[in-house]
Amino acid sequence: MQEKNLNEFFRETFKEARLGIKHGHGGPFGAVVVKGGKVISKGHNTVLKNNDPTCHAEVNALRAACKKLKSPHIEDCILIASSEPCPMCLTTAYWANVKEIYYCVDKKTAARVGFDDDFIYKELDKSPEKRKIKLVHRNELESEGTQIFTDWQKLGGKLY
Repeated sequence: MQEKNLNEFFRETFKEARLGIKHGHGGPFGAVVVKGGKVISKGHNTVLKNNDPTCHAEVNALRAACKKLKSPHIEDCILIASSEPCPMCLTTAYWANVKEIYYCVDKKTAARVGFDDDFIYKELDKSPEKRKIKLVHRNELESEGTQIFTDWQKLGGKLY
């Protein structure tokens, strides 16, 4: 990607972040998805607006791009974010199969103003039974639950 274009795309993420701030939608984050050198979607943080903790700028931009391209996989796309993606946004980008991710502000800077995701990384390193949020495997009905996967496969289920 050419440096001039990349800087223009970053400025688009900054505009998105400022738009969200102006309207009180959520944190100071913006993102764009680029395909073939053109912005195909934009997003800013709308956690407060939507009362939805998943409405981060990157997720919003990725959702819009997938909808526009009519596919959950956008391999030919690049995600550009005003800040380093949090674990959820990074994982979403992996699920969407984006080609590359560029970001401007690192997670340490975001943490200094209160957006600290370090606790999530630490939690994920722990075994499930030692995490803050209890994760319990109940296997009493596992065979019934597993049957759903078998039925899906028999019907030619498509991986997303």
